[in-house]
Amino acid sequence: MAVLTSVEIPELLHDELRRRAERSGTSIRALIIHAVEQAYGGGGPGSRVTGPLVHGRGRLGPKFPRDENPHDLVFS
Repeated sequence: MAVLTSVEIPELLHDELRRRAERSGTSIRALIIHAVEQAYGGGGPGSRVTGPLVHGRGRLGPKFPRDENPHDLVFS
């Protein structure tokens, strides 16, 4: 189900949207929906993952562990 929303867009931005829509053979509406989905994750189940799954730096374990239990490295 779609929701109708009114948004005031600056005239220069609207002109740029109109030009891009004409060049790509699509509508301004489609461009805006695509941009919002890209910015705010409009995907659901089965959508592609585009960013890193784990954020942060963390610490790296040894490259070739010998005596360590692999589960200790992964779950610590």
